Amino acid sequence: MGQDIARSRFEQNDHAEFRARLRNETKTLKRWFEEKRFERSDTFTTGLELEAWLVDENFLPTPSSNEFIATANDPHVVHELSKFNFELNADPHGLTDRCFATMRNDLDSLWRRCTHAAETLRQQPLAIGILPTVRDEMLQPAWMSDLNRYKALNDELFRARQEEPFHIEISGQDELDYRCDHIMLEAACTSLQAHLQINQDDAVRFYNASLVAAAPLIAATANSPFLYGKSLWAETRIPAFEQATKVHGFLDLHGRQVLRVTLGMGYLRQSFIELFLENLSYPTLLPIVSEDGDRFRNLRLQNGTIWRWVRPIIGFDGAGTPHLRIEHRVMPSGPTIADTIANLMLCFGLMIDLGRAETPPETETGFEDCRANFYACARDGLNARICWAGKTHDVRALLLEKLLPDAKRALAREGVDTADLDYYFDEILQARIASGLIGAEWQRRYYSGNGRNFQALTERYAELQGGGTPVHSWPL
Repeated sequence: MGQDIARSRFEQNDHAEFRARLRNETKTLKRWFEEKRFERSDTFTTGLELEAWLVDENFLPTPSSNEFIATANDPHVVHELSKFNFELNADPHGLTDRCFATMRNDLDSLWRRCTHAAETLRQQPLAIGILPTVRDEMLQPAWMSDLNRYKALNDELFRARQEEPFHIEISGQDELDYRCDHIMLEAACTSLQAHLQINQDDAVRFYNASLVAAAPLIAATANSPFLYGKSLWAETRIPAFEQATKVHGFLDLHGRQVLRVTLGMGYLRQSFIELFLENLSYPTLLPIVSEDGDRFRNLRLQNGTIWRWVRPIIGFDGAGTPHLRIEHRVMPSGPTIADTIANLMLCFGLMIDLGRAETPPETETGFEDCRANFYACARDGLNARICWAGKTHDVRALLLEKLLPDAKRALAREGVDTADLDYYFDEILQARIASGLIGAEWQRRYYSGNGRNFQALTERYAELQGGGTPVHSWPL
């Protein structure tokens, strides 16, 4: 999804030809799984993508990404759906020793470059899940990126919906009932996406573990409580993104409409291929036919338009060797680079600990409980109660007493630097969760205690983000 496409309008024969190529590539991929063609390594490789906003002197989104990206002039800084968003793509690193210190340096350097580029345009970058000052008139097609792929996605989603408007209904502390005839609400939902390269033999366990981990991970990192002046979920990105891309598709075994943004239909049973076979059931949105079948370009394009919160990835290195990755998409952007690195450590630590647990966690927590946990934590943050291994827990206590120590030990076994582990787990994650001051809670408390002014909230958030101290230490 990182590349533009040559056109934005398609005919039925485009979809038919694309689906034929998609089926053929899926058959080939199935054979590759049977032959175990994917790269194997004794060391995990990690990657990340960070989405962010551009705001003006009034802390309102400013539609100037073209000028900003040209000024930044760095291949790691790329376009997103709207003209007020951008994305940072960091280089991959092996999960060893000082890898998180290297990630921190990379992100710090990229963010300084972005800050300098924005300042030359009288703007600033801001990392936050949903910008509190964004308004409906800003989330309109006129502010959509100029890239053809986004116009095509918008048009094809509505074709699949038979031109029926989206209906967004979110019930939290307040109620949001909203209709729109475009996908721009998706642009309000900016995220941190963590990538972990895995071996084929471990893929099922690690994917299922990633699903189980999604609930506590989102409780510990939520940073998106406001949308259109409403206080909704701790992580409002989750229902907003799901409902802003809902299309007519197919029903699961329980008769529920399957969404293009979803936690999934169930745990994997035997192979990663199950997810790519499932992809065949989704309507195609970008039927750009590629002749390069050896790199699965049609299959990967289809997979890129199905926004699972935990997504399977087929990748290739520079020599053409294929590998498998898991992309974890539940975490929001922000509040600071230090918080971002801590969140990544928690994400990778949970994936590895649960993926290698003696008792597979999916055998103790059924998928329906896993799904219910996910939405409870997105709604209630650290105040959520979840079902974990057959027992009901306060997610904050579960994190403090079990999940943080287990994730830390898992990374220590991989050789991650002890000083980095102590700093990010003990001084940031432990302190944040014990205090309850995740980004969403800080935003709500500041807004309630300082005049209920979203511009003042965003200005103070930007100031404190610039200072770099973790969110749990921010004054109210």
